[in-house]
Amino acid sequence: MEFNFILPKNFKAQSVKHLLEETWMVPRKQRYFLHQKKHFWVNDELVSEEKIVVSADKIKIIFDIEDFKSLEVAYGQSSFAEILFEDEHFVIANKPEGMKTHPNIPGELALQNHVAAAVNQPVYVVHRLDELTSGAVLFAKNQFVLPILGKMFEDNLIHREYVALVHGHFNDKTFTIHEPIGKDRHDKRKQVVSKSGKDAITHVSVLSDFKRKSLIKVTLDTGRTHQIRVHLSSLTHPIVGDQLYGSDKNESRLMLHARQLTFLNPFTAEEISVSATSQTFDTRCQQEK
Repeated sequence: MEFNFILPKNFKAQSVKHLLEETWMVPRKQRYFLHQKKHFWVNDELVSEEKIVVSADKIKIIFDIEDFKSLEVAYGQSSFAEILFEDEHFVIANKPEGMKTHPNIPGELALQNHVAAAVNQPVYVVHRLDELTSGAVLFAKNQFVLPILGKMFEDNLIHREYVALVHGHFNDKTFTIHEPIGKDRHDKRKQVVSKSGKDAITHVSVLSDFKRKSLIKVTLDTGRTHQIRVHLSSLTHPIVGDQLYGSDKNESRLMLHARQLTFLNPFTAEEISVSATSQTFDTRCQQEK
């Protein structure tokens, strides 16, 4: 794998060592291979780790196949993968409701397998959506970019925007739910708002008020399991179709959709913003008008 970059205008001058360790978070083993094999160049020259790189510098970096542990991913059906964006490092797919993001048992097929078939190579899971949730999911196309994207998610540098149809109406048009979330001691399938849980922050904006329901936009500062579902249920406004945290039994789907994914390309600083649609979500909302 050969990658070529031109460091962006806003790039902060730093040593090659800092670039690899801190900025790009290349694992130590792979940094060793780069050094031993002389697989890192700046402006077509081999350089030491002390070399200071600056904006507009041209970087070339090479990883051999054996530099990373191989990933065995069974290919699914490419027709099941709606690809929204793809370049040499990233692929974003639109996950339908009822499909898992990745397989949990041998032989199981999920979105990861179908995306691998569509791009004709293994892809790596960066984050996941619940099986019942639809929308944009980001995958890494190589193990070089995978830890970078993982850290960006941890630092809330990859912004996710959801829409949800919920029961009832809200007094405020915009508000934030800042309540910790932990495991439910009585039901291992569920999470609950708990003082002993992990910090969780959910921002809500009301988009439309229907007769008995509301269409809302949700953004997250954290990524706890079932975070949106738990926070809304705790306010007695469960998501329509949520049989785990609500009481809907006759709805055809959970009305939660990840409609937008936005982040800056960590190598070029260019914005990548991708929108995902869901016909089943939109049709169900139309029924409330």
